[in-house]
Amino acid sequence: MQPAERGEATVDVKFTELPSALIACKVPQSLFNEGGVKAGFESLFRSFDPAVQFQYFKSFRRARISFSDAPAAAEARLRLHKTDFNGKEMRLYFAQSVHIGSPRLMPPKPDKQFLISPPASPPVGWEQSNDAMPVINYDLLCAISKLGPGEQYELQTATPTTPSVVVHVCEDERGGDTSTPDDSDPDDQPRPLRPRIVQTRRPDFGDNQ
Repeated sequence: MQPAERGEATVDVKFTELPSALIACKVPQSLFNEGGVKAGFESLFRSFDPAVQFQYFKSFRRARISFSDAPAAAEARLRLHKTDFNGKEMRLYFAQSVHIGSPRLMPPKPDKQFLISPPASPPVGWEQSNDAMPVINYDLLCAISKLGPGEQYELQTATPTTPSVVVHVCEDERGGDTSTPDDSDPDDQPRPLRPRIVQTRRPDFGDNQ
């Protein structure tokens, strides 16, 4: 992988060979609550470096011990690793330090910026797609238009694995002779009377007062 060819920003990251900090894991819970236990813990490391600094992480039950130089951290780890402290075995590990050469982080390229919602702008060359035309089966419409009430039309013949599809035309709900079509003008036919809505009489409260 060659980031320079792709135009990506490179960050100079270097790991020092001799770290100057230790991580104490699974320390006693009393280290974070009792001042006497914390003073005894710090005195163990001040004997190797009077300028040592401590950082406590209660949620992880860890403590970071930062020394002035790497030899002091190495000597403290050699002498105190797996020793007893307040009834618990203390485990010390080197904290790998990281040096970041560039103080700034470059933003990612906006190649897929149009995928955010709502999109800022469509990508170059994007065009609105047109809806497809609906498929109309004119043969089916013609066959159905020729059917009379009570007749049926088979759309798909049944197979050993699929059923047949049959269209049935409903009977005329008005009854009577449905064999001959009614060619009269629908505007000349009498319309059914609309039912009259009888309003409910308001009760008379005059006699009760």
